Amino acid sequence: MRKWWANTAGGLPATYWYLWTGLLINRVGGFAVLFLSLYLTAQRGASTALAGLIVGGYGIGGVAGTLLGGVLTDRWGRRSTLLASHFATAALLVALALTTNLPVIAALALLLGLAQAMPSPAFVAAIIDVVPAERRSRAFNLQFWAFNLGMAGASLMAGVLAEWSYLGLFLIDGASTLLTGVLIAWKVPETRRWTGGAQPAAGGMRTALTDRIFLVFVGLTLLQALLYSQTNTIVPLAMRDDGLDPSDYGLLTALSGLLIVVGQLFVPRVIDRHRKDRVLAVALAVMAAGFGTLTVADRLPAYLLAAAVWTVGSMLAAPPNAEINSELAPADLRGRYQAVFFLTFPAASFLAPALGGAGLQAFGAGHWLIVATVGAAGALLHLAAGPARERRVAGVRELAPAAAGDTHPHRRRPH
Repeated sequence: MRKWWANTAGGLPATYWYLWTGLLINRVGGFAVLFLSLYLTAQRGASTALAGLIVGGYGIGGVAGTLLGGVLTDRWGRRSTLLASHFATAALLVALALTTNLPVIAALALLLGLAQAMPSPAFVAAIIDVVPAERRSRAFNLQFWAFNLGMAGASLMAGVLAEWSYLGLFLIDGASTLLTGVLIAWKVPETRRWTGGAQPAAGGMRTALTDRIFLVFVGLTLLQALLYSQTNTIVPLAMRDDGLDPSDYGLLTALSGLLIVVGQLFVPRVIDRHRKDRVLAVALAVMAAGFGTLTVADRLPAYLLAAAVWTVGSMLAAPPNAEINSELAPADLRGRYQAVFFLTFPAASFLAPALGGAGLQAFGAGHWLIVATVGAAGALLHLAAGPARERRVAGVRELAPAAAGDTHPHRRRPH
């Protein structure tokens, strides 16, 4: 067990663990938005349509916040961005809890979406800064595990708190966000090394948006996100059409969460020593197999089997996805690259229900054959795109000693 723990979590710096703890606290406490639409209709008298519009505004704020967080991460630094976003989020949650005017609530929800999305690029950029390259796969694996553990805790607590008090729901969420901000202010230093003065490298966001190798990777990540977004958008509709109850869908999501919480810590030992493009190809193929199973599923056991399969695929994909993203981003533009990468998830959350709903209505169970085909195509494309990524990363590593002032010739090139 000691050897397993050392291989899973050993060798990571203290700053990483403070960031990890902050992320976990944030996720466990991040339950207010889960009940935002119910809060608006039950407590503030909003119509269903107006509640949907306000929640949609929160999503738009999230897109803007991701981009703004990426820019500020590179300009202000990781620590300043994390502190500003967490303290602003805490204040907005309190304001949202105490405000009764619906137009003001709509404005606050948009700002909350912006503030809550800002930390994501900064968190990941800080992890890249402090964790050695050979340990990043394990660091990102633990980050993914903490995120899902926190979300599971938030889901369990949210229902209980909502029955007790919506006001308490928002205030406790704000308190957990404030606690994370205080932890970062106390224990997390600025992690960025300012190599080019006070300004980031030339090009800014434009560099990320014209980096072809990176954009191909982002596109393939979008395909993966489109697959996984089926689980909380189209899968419940398919289960309803097959006569299953909402509680059955709850069991399916609980199974996925349990698999991640129990199994994610063992993923590094499975994928170590394998090329990342091949791991991602296998991961998407496994996800495709899981969704393909739904073409013949009409009972709960078949749905649970399919969920177990696609969850394993997502577990395998998480560490190499984050690691590749960290390798492709220039040091001075890590925040911006993270922002572009994170935009795949809100994009998928919009495209998956829009396209998936039409597909399920038009093709029925055949929709899942289309989804499986998209996953298989993504697996093949990862294999095709992988060599170019590997050459790019190898070139960056080769130049790194020279950039650091190392002129010893045998350290520049591998033998």
